[in-house]
Amino acid sequence: MQRQQIMKTITVTEFRGKMFRLLDDVLKTGVPIEITKGKQRLRITPVKTGNKLDNLVPRPEAIRGNPDDLADISWERELNFDLP
Repeated sequence: MQRQQIMKTITVTEFRGKMFRLLDDVLKTGVPIEITKGKQRLRITPVKTGNKLDNLVPRPEAIRGNPDDLADISWERELNFDLP
């Protein structure tokens, strides 16, 4: 069973005095903090970054035939070097 982590709420004055320690805590624990300034609230939360290649979807059907044949394609007849 995963233990739910409670978000810490602090005032802007408290944040000002402990800013670097609080930011380190957020990065270390992953628990966001909420800062109140009057009736307004701000939330500092870590952003999870990952490898962009993890988002790729495999598409084995994209190439029909032998992929090695693509390496031997010659495009010289398709190119038009007489550009205006």
